[in-house]
Amino acid sequence: MRIRSARRSDLPLLQDIERAAGEPFRDLGMAFVADDDPPPLVLLESYRLAGRCWVASDPLSATGDRPLGYVLADPVDDALHIEQVSVDPTAARRGIGRELIAHLAALAAVRGMAALTLTTFTDVPWNAPYYARIGFRALAEGELTDGLRAIRAEEAQHGLDRWPRVCMRRELTSAARPSGAAGTVRIPRVPNASASPDTSEAVAVSGGT
Repeated sequence: MRIRSARRSDLPLLQDIERAAGEPFRDLGMAFVADDDPPPLVLLESYRLAGRCWVASDPLSATGDRPLGYVLADPVDDALHIEQVSVDPTAARRGIGRELIAHLAALAAVRGMAALTLTTFTDVPWNAPYYARIGFRALAEGELTDGLRAIRAEEAQHGLDRWPRVCMRRELTSAARPSGAAGTVRIPRVPNASASPDTSEAVAVSGGT
């Protein structure tokens, strides 16, 4: 598996992944989530230009370098926040989501950030229970930072609080390092959080978060 920075030509494919990754929510009675529009191209492009959009591909597969999953991230307080991580269901159970998150952890650790954070559905099997298995812990209300509170408020406005949601955090150590795969050694400049694009319409709901 190769983790690399997204290319402009990847962006429509990321929208396709997002639509497909949302479909399993329909079986849980969460059609609102399944029907949610994917992040618009202009938003994906803003993440790409900021160096905060990565894709996972398998160059040795029949699909070549076509993205099988992707992740978007924002600097939030002392952490790198996983805004969205989604994997094509046809590539599920291959550890792609885990590798994307490990890539983020390495980048954040090299930059001296303290943790990864995310928000997710509490009761969806591939959401909070999955993240707990890979080292995230649920945060109590009193542990939320100002940035996380703002994200949760945006999600509530978007209608996601009709199902239980939680903020989660995974502490990092400076020992983490990028894997060395193509596109992973260069550490992109992380813009100031105040300069981050508006993500109120791209809340992390599919394929994991």
